[in-house]
Order: sequence, then structure tokens, then C-alpha cells
Amino acid sequence: MSRVSLFSAPFLLGFDAFEERVDRLAKAADGYPPYNIERTIDADGTEQFLISIAVAGFGQNELEVTAEDNQLLVRGRQKDDGTREFLHRGIAARQFQRSFLLADGVVVQEATLRNGMLIIAVVRPKAEKVARRIEIRSA
Repeated sequence: MSRVSLFSAPFLLGFDAFEERVDRLAKAADGYPPYNIERTIDADGTEQFLISIAVAGFGQNELEVTAEDNQLLVRGRQKDDGTREFLHRGIAARQFQRSFLLADGVVVQEATLRNGMLIIAVVRPKAEKVARRIEIRSA
């Protein structure tokens, strides 16, 4: 039995890869680590998004930010130090993976780790509207 979705409408052509990405993101939804997304628009119409992820306890070498195939992927990997003896352990050495789907034309500008926050700047330059006339050939 085939699955019917919004993207299977006959006027939406070539969106099957987009649908797969959305499905992947929906399955990966987890509340850890918490994050904020802020949006600003410059005077020239350029949009900037700041993604702030709370990564307290993670060092720069334990974090990885990759942008591939219209997806921003943030991974954190902490190793458990077996030489330490805890009387109480409320902070676990934990791994995470957080993904964000990026629209076409969106560029990941930079990532900064400051005060336990990983801040990723993502920019969408103002797109010019392009219209062109398609010539009709006779067969």
C-alpha cells in the first residue's frame, strides 16, 4: 500500500527528496539539547538565523557541525572518564545529534562556542526573483 502525503500532489514535482528529509527529522526529534532559533533581517533583505544550542560540559573537540545536502547536523560526543570516582553523578556523559533542514540558498556561515552555548549563524541572502519566457517549439 503506498503512502499518500502532501508532497505526492501532482503539481509538486521533484519534492520526494525533501519529503525524505522531513521524515528523517521527524524521527530524530528529541528534547536534548535544548536550543533557540532567532531570525533577523538586514536592511538589504538578507535573513540571518542564529541557532543557539545549550552544550554545557562539551568541549570544542567533542562537538561537530556539518552541512550537507540541505541539512545542518550537530553532533556531540563525550567520553566517560573511568578514572574518576563519583559520590553523586547527576551530570551524565551523553551524546546527541540534532538536525535542521535548510532551504535552498541558505548558507551556514560560522559556529562559535561561548559560555556553554554553541551558536551557529545561518544566512539566506536576498534572492532575486527570476522569470523567463519558455519558447514553445513545434514538433
